[in-house]
Amino acid sequence: METVTVSPGFQVGIPPEVRESLNIRPGAKIQVLRYGNRIELIPVKKIKEMRGFLKGIDTTVKRDKDRI
Repeated sequence: METVTVSPGFQVGIPPEVRESLNIRPGAKIQVLRYGNRIELIPVKKIKEMRGFLKGIDTTVKRDKDRI
C-alpha cells in the first residue's frame, strides 16, 4: 500500500506502480467517489475499450416467465 500527501491545492500524485498497472496516462479521466469514509478513484474508459471485458461470464440465469 502506498501513501501519498495532499498538496496545499488538494492534489495527490498517483504512485507509478498504480499508474502503470491501470494504464493511466496524462489527461485520463478518473471518477471520484466517496464510499463511506474513504475516497475511490476509478479510471473512466471509453465504451469501445470495454468491448469483451465480460468474456466468459456465465449468462445462464433463471428468469421469471414475465421477464423473458
